[in-house]
Amino acid sequence: MTRITDHMSCDHRHCDELFSDAENHANAGQWEQTNQAWKIFADALEAHFRIEEEILFPAFEAASGMSGGPTAVMRMEHQQMRALLEEINTALAAQDKAQFLGGSETLMVMMQQHNMKEEQILYPMADRTLPDTEATLQQMTGQ
Repeated sequence: MTRITDHMSCDHRHCDELFSDAENHANAGQWEQTNQAWKIFADALEAHFRIEEEILFPAFEAASGMSGGPTAVMRMEHQQMRALLEEINTALAAQDKAQFLGGSETLMVMMQQHNMKEEQILYPMADRTLPDTEATLQQMTGQ
C-alpha cells in the first residue's frame, strides 16, 4: 500500500531536481535553457499545489474536521511561493542573474521549510486520518 507521505515526498524530490536544473542553467548564464527548465519546474510546482489544494486538503479537512489548521497554513505558504515565482519570472524575463538567483534562493528556503512541515506533519496526519488513502491517491494521480 502506497502512503500519501511517500507519494507526495517523491513529488517534492522531483520538483527539487527540476528547480536545481533551472538554477544551474541560470548560474551558467544560459537564459534559453533557464527559461525552458524554469517553465517545467514552475508547471510541476503548480500541479503539485493544485493536487493538494483541490484533492488532498479538502479530503483531509472532511475526514479530520480541521479546516483552519495545517491546511490553511499550507495554502497561505502556496500563495507566498506563487508571488515569489512571479518575481523570479520578472527577473528571468529581464535576464537579471542576481535578481533571479536571489529570488530562487529565497524560494528554495521556503520550499525546504514548507516541504518539511508537509512531510513530517501533514502527510502523516493524512495517512492516519483519511478513511481510504488508496482512493485519495487515485484521485491525486488521475487514475
